[in-house]
Amino acid sequence: MGRDLTALFDPGSVAVVGASDDPAKYGHAVASQVLRAPDRRPVHLVNRRGGTVLGRTAARSLAAIGETVELVVISVPGAGFEAAVDDALACGAKAIVGITAGFAEAGPEGLARQRAVAARVRAAGAVLVGPNCLGIADNTTELYLASDRFAPGGVALLSQSGNLALELQLRCAPHGLGFSRFVSLGNQADVTLVDLVEDCARHEATSAIAVYAEDFGDGRAFARAAAAAGKPVVLLTAGRGTASARSAQSHTGALTTSADVVAAACRDAGVELVHTPREMTVVLAALAAGQPGTRAKGRRTAVFTDGGGHGAIAADAAEDAGLDVPELGARAQERLRTVLWEQSAVGNPVDLAGMGEQNPLSYAETVAELLAADEVDAVLMTGYFGGYAASDGGLGGGSAGGSAGGPDSGPDGGSALAQGEQRAARAIVTHLAAAPKPLVVQSMYPQSPSCRVLAGAGVPVFAATEDAARALAAMTARGAAGAPGLPALPAPAAPLRDTGYHGVRALLDSAGVPFPPAREITDEAGLLAAAAEFEGPYVLKALHLLHKSDAGGVALRLADRDALLAAYRDMHARLGAPSYSVEAMADLTDGIELIVGVNRDPRFGPVALVGLGGVLTETLRDVAFALAPVPARRAEELLRGLRTAALLAGVRGRPSVDVAAAAAVIERVTTVAAAHPEIAELEVNPLLVRPDGAVALDARAVLL
Repeated sequence: MGRDLTALFDPGSVAVVGASDDPAKYGHAVASQVLRAPDRRPVHLVNRRGGTVLGRTAARSLAAIGETVELVVISVPGAGFEAAVDDALACGAKAIVGITAGFAEAGPEGLARQRAVAARVRAAGAVLVGPNCLGIADNTTELYLASDRFAPGGVALLSQSGNLALELQLRCAPHGLGFSRFVSLGNQADVTLVDLVEDCARHEATSAIAVYAEDFGDGRAFARAAAAAGKPVVLLTAGRGTASARSAQSHTGALTTSADVVAAACRDAGVELVHTPREMTVVLAALAAGQPGTRAKGRRTAVFTDGGGHGAIAADAAEDAGLDVPELGARAQERLRTVLWEQSAVGNPVDLAGMGEQNPLSYAETVAELLAADEVDAVLMTGYFGGYAASDGGLGGGSAGGSAGGPDSGPDGGSALAQGEQRAARAIVTHLAAAPKPLVVQSMYPQSPSCRVLAGAGVPVFAATEDAARALAAMTARGAAGAPGLPALPAPAAPLRDTGYHGVRALLDSAGVPFPPAREITDEAGLLAAAAEFEGPYVLKALHLLHKSDAGGVALRLADRDALLAAYRDMHARLGAPSYSVEAMADLTDGIELIVGVNRDPRFGPVALVGLGGVLTETLRDVAFALAPVPARRAEELLRGLRTAALLAGVRGRPSVDVAAAAAVIERVTTVAAAHPEIAELEVNPLLVRPDGAVALDARAVLL
């Protein structure tokens, strides 16, 4: 159900502690904003000196107000914060917003003070946003407790950066996007990002949730909340570097960065991950203000243009954004030929080739045919549309209703082309209502009257081709098959005690992961006894080495016991390892080596990696990530999405391998790792996949 944050977003009364007449102080900004709605609820200004603040009598303390205050904003120097919190709780406050800084961000002592304050707030049954935050706002309840105004709209903005929040506000304005709520997350001492996502998901006036976060806290809980939100969640985050992988003790750890983990969580939860404020604005414009009722079945995109250059660039941008731009089938091309002239291209991209100037309605007629085609999931229209009605140099000589044009002007002063283009825009809106598929427009004249008609009907319009493509990708992602979903964590198993190679093999073997026969030995007698238990060829491995192959600690294809003994003597002389593993050599014929591993992230829990394995794993870095455990069906999707997936299907006369068997092993390995919270890294590399099954050839585990 989530926490009740009613007192935070719609309090019965508000007090600002630290209200000031000094414009240089934050207490002045918050007090000025809260007074924008003085009739919505009682507002009290508190200043220890009393007197007047912003023309209103200020109380010297919360107690001096003489009545309960439901929400208290505290903007005082750090030394007075704890006392102000205690005063607020004593006065019956149910919500506190802590502007004051100098707590967890200042070091261990500040963190201890912050934890103590949060504990007192929770014990009193209240909630605390911050400290070290820039306030909150709720346009739906006329609650203004931040330094800046946020235009009303449907986006809830949850941000750890005040400046980024202001930039997003400025970028959203030209797209007609406003905000239902704004929350500066601060240190999240009590109210967390997860609490806020859950509450905004229940908030009817919020159509999309935008998040800028550096600290996810419980990242897996955030992913669960976002997946359950029932509305778009768009995430902008920082820290996409590789520093987290530097101390890893396995290929899995070395290949997994913080960015990989966040991206995997977002894919599984259906969160749109963006990398810049501009990209966030583009995605929000598509998802928060997109066309109601539209739903794409897939990513098959028709690119529609009035010029070859725009079409080619848009097709590239669409594919870069993850969309498919397939050639249209014969039936669709025949239908397009009925509305276009001979020189028009109908394969995809579809190019009017100048027909729009002869008949502006050809834009609408072409869009109608594309929307009606079963093989088209979405349409990207790009180029000049909007220019005929533009007032700033378009071919149409100005918008309808503008200054009188030449001899081709219509009765209202706009040119016939301008009027025709606007009729085409209205017709496109009508066609879209009849066949609700995603349509995004890139125009050289995005502010023209014709484009405003489209935008007013919920069609996203952009000036940049790459923005239009990214927006359409976001719309199709939500409409198509949907996110894979978040796997439930299995119940914790008995802790792993033996982290040696054979101990890890035994753990995985008990879960159904197949291995070749093997025995651990420490001397020649044990080696010969092991060789007698199964036939050669043999494999000899020196144990307790991080990367055995690099150290010369693996010998393959040892034909008989004599070869095995010679390899042992050589390896022992060079490495002096305390123990070795003698194994039956697996049949490598037509096999592909994969890697499957799990790395336990401190925020998101177990994260799985699958990809091309063997000794070149880190060099090729052809891997995919998902939250663990990974169901077999999802594992197959990950494998078929690799750059080298064609190898699995068979190339140059080689047979295809048993991907289903590999996926089953991936499910078992990732489930084992997820059930053992003491395991930091678990890895099978290589996992040999042949046409007739899959077998694990090596494994290792690292404990936390």
